[in-house]
Amino acid sequence: MEFALFCTIVDILLLLLALCSPCKFIQSPMDFRPLSFLQSTNTSSLDFGRIKFNSPAAVLRPQSPKEISLLLSFLSASSYSKVTVAARGAGHSINGQAQALDGIVIETDSLPSNISIHKGTEFSPSYADVSGGALWIELLEEGLKFGLAPRSWTDYLYLSIGGTLSNGGISGQTFKYGPQISNVLQLDVVTGKGDQVTCSPTENSELFYAVLGGLGQFGIITRARILLQDAPHKVKWVRAFYDDFNTFIEDQELLVAMPNVVDYVEGFMLLNEQSLHSSSLAFPSHLEFNREFYSKSSYNVYFCIEFAIHDYQAKSTNVKQVSSSQTAPSTVQALKMVKVVSEISMKMSYLPSHFYSVEVSYFDFLNRVRGEEVHLRSRGLWEVPHPWLNMFVPKSGIKDFKDLLLDNISPSDFEGLVLMYPILRDKWGTNSSAVLPDAGEAGEEVVYTVGVLRSANPATCSAQCLNDILLCHRRVAQAASSPRIGAKQYLPHHLSQSHWQHHFGRRWDQFMARKAQFDPRHILGQGIILPGIKAPRP
Repeated sequence: MEFALFCTIVDILLLLLALCSPCKFIQSPMDFRPLSFLQSTNTSSLDFGRIKFNSPAAVLRPQSPKEISLLLSFLSASSYSKVTVAARGAGHSINGQAQALDGIVIETDSLPSNISIHKGTEFSPSYADVSGGALWIELLEEGLKFGLAPRSWTDYLYLSIGGTLSNGGISGQTFKYGPQISNVLQLDVVTGKGDQVTCSPTENSELFYAVLGGLGQFGIITRARILLQDAPHKVKWVRAFYDDFNTFIEDQELLVAMPNVVDYVEGFMLLNEQSLHSSSLAFPSHLEFNREFYSKSSYNVYFCIEFAIHDYQAKSTNVKQVSSSQTAPSTVQALKMVKVVSEISMKMSYLPSHFYSVEVSYFDFLNRVRGEEVHLRSRGLWEVPHPWLNMFVPKSGIKDFKDLLLDNISPSDFEGLVLMYPILRDKWGTNSSAVLPDAGEAGEEVVYTVGVLRSANPATCSAQCLNDILLCHRRVAQAASSPRIGAKQYLPHHLSQSHWQHHFGRRWDQFMARKAQFDPRHILGQGIILPGIKAPRP
């Protein structure tokens, strides 16, 4: 055993010499048993953003967490090593957060995607143990076999478990159940020092909370225990349209104030015909929204709210057990759902005749963005640059943010969506590394999630056009971060240490203390500019 460990150390030492040398010795896959490195893969310098393409010097596709531990242990113990490491799950980051220029990328999708479902009892909750490299769609499919599913989701399900838990994980359920990081019972983590640690709110809790929303800075998630609930059979999916921003906001806050009835709330801005079309692809019903976006030399902006109600009707009804004088239980439940939607709609102030509802399966509702992906891939518009901007905006600043955004973008040539919906601060907890705007003296409970989800089609948007969009978003983010609005970036990307300090605010010292404890050599996560670390070029 000691000889095998010695050989492993020698092998990794040779790797370090190759990585640290100004000459590129790595020209082919390297077999440093028990670790096997590749020079590169088709995905190691690529992400969904398609804005940065940083090539690593080597790629590790581990078959077990132990392999990750071996690598990080040696790198952490090496007094001269400056090699950095990034974990890559599904590669859905925007600004190269899962890339490692001249470093090592660990592709966690090679880990066995073991998913184990545990049905709860009267005294314990249902949960799933799942690999950090597995996808949420895989967990959904496995959980539904047992009639169970996670409570909190992202809009797009083909993301890795470890990836979203390293950021937050948000969607229309967040107001009710909190982000995905608030629905985790336990984690297995390999720290930046190479330690394999099981952690939870009661065991190694500092690491547990550091890693959740920690942007990959403290450790790599190799297993997560996710809280589950009974899965509904169907979903009543509703959309309502608006021409007044204040009414749009008020109705969203009305809906999130009804968590015992409403299960999902999101909203979005409609800037032009294209954004109306894009937002309608997933909705399986014809929307007769024919308002004019351009009139009298000015642009009209519209808004849409979508909300959903879970239907827990029986998955099958034995018709033979229902006499001719009875109404089938499924029919009774369907009528009840119609009544609930009607009662909610009467409290809302949407545009007359622009309220639409459909009934879909729970799986199809959660997987709704997949249809949009298939459509965009068919047109060659999925694998294009995505200069996205995601922010958390205090309720008191949401109107100013809307005005700021419209002052800086042109509705006529905007391609994509602008999401805008409320979440509740008390569903997030205070211990994780995720950052929300300050509550202010008024103690605001409502925070808005805003996602400016643009696409830059190379056929119509040149390299200069893409750069202009990125500069525009940087201006918006900087202005929105001022005290007047007080917003914070989600999936943050900053170009200087001072901006990172401003992002974390009074939690900067806590972040630095956690970094010193779990990754003192700054091996993990190049995205954050720390003292002594050179800032990258914009």
